[in-house]
Amino acid sequence: MDVIEVISKYLLPLFISTILIYGYTKGVDVYSTFIEGAEEGITTAIRIMPYLVTMFIAIGIFRTSGAMDIFVSALTPLANIVGIPSEILPLVVMRPISGMASLGIVAELFSIYGADSFIGRVASTAMGSSETILYTLSIYFGSIGIKNTRYTLIAAFIAEFAGFIAAVAVCKFVFA
Repeated sequence: MDVIEVISKYLLPLFISTILIYGYTKGVDVYSTFIEGAEEGITTAIRIMPYLVTMFIAIGIFRTSGAMDIFVSALTPLANIVGIPSEILPLVVMRPISGMASLGIVAELFSIYGADSFIGRVASTAMGSSETILYTLSIYFGSIGIKNTRYTLIAAFIAEFAGFIAAVAVCKFVFA
């Protein structure tokens, strides 16, 4: 066994044990606290369920209706101006909506262009520098009952776009 294997095998149990021992030495009833947290987690999961179902239905409608293809076609001229490769535009469109769908798009890009290609590297970097905005907002705001997001959505989309441009710029600088 190499060092990484040993560390990965024992790190999680060590981490959990450290938390339990620390809580016990501070006089915390660790078991009761765990049970309270689990109850809170279940309550939160039930409270956000309608938001999740709505989001998954909307994603399904968006993809199967052909709206994503129309959106990608509309974004192509802007992407060419900014320097975003048109091949990753489906990722640009889907990433703010669904992490799993965007991961599927990245896997498809890898199978077509290869993971070590410029497109593969840009897609990988973009996945790491972007977020599933709509999913995250529906979970966070839904769990605490906020219905008016004000400027959050606009700011998140601006940051998302900046992340994609930065991903392309970094990949051009490092790999081109």
